[in-house]
Amino acid sequence: MSIDVRFAHLEDLDALVAIENAAFSGDRLSQRSLRRLIGSRAAITCVAEEGEKVLGYALALTRRTSGIARLYSIAVAPDETGRGVAALLLHHVENAARARGFQSMRLEVRADNEPAIRLYEKTGYRSFARYKNYYHDGMSALRYQKALCALNTENGPR
Repeated sequence: MSIDVRFAHLEDLDALVAIENAAFSGDRLSQRSLRRLIGSRAAITCVAEEGEKVLGYALALTRRTSGIARLYSIAVAPDETGRGVAALLLHHVENAARARGFQSMRLEVRADNEPAIRLYEKTGYRSFARYKNYYHDGMSALRYQKALCALNTENGPR
């Protein structure tokens, strides 16, 4: 079976909450927050699925007044890691942000989350800042950014 990526629906809510709770020990999105963000114009929520099973999701937040989208969360079910699901989700959420006219994507990642850091750096993200004591347990966050489109100074974004 192949892995497909699509935009999230409210019918995915229970699966997204289960993945969120399994993937993160703290700083989790609540069911209420996920419900509000699915379908919100200020959010891009993609899910990866194989058959009828949701494998993971990516959530980016957007503001009309900014050209920068923010990757707020990306999570994969623990029994599905190592299959490239996170990279696939990242690619799709970036494309959706680009299609909405965003020029770059920013994110924060735990300084000890080596697999995520490798993924972001491999896909073109560059670190530009560090926030100390960012997470509930005192862990620092690294801030990353990636250009989503090449800029042509004569004609604007291409």
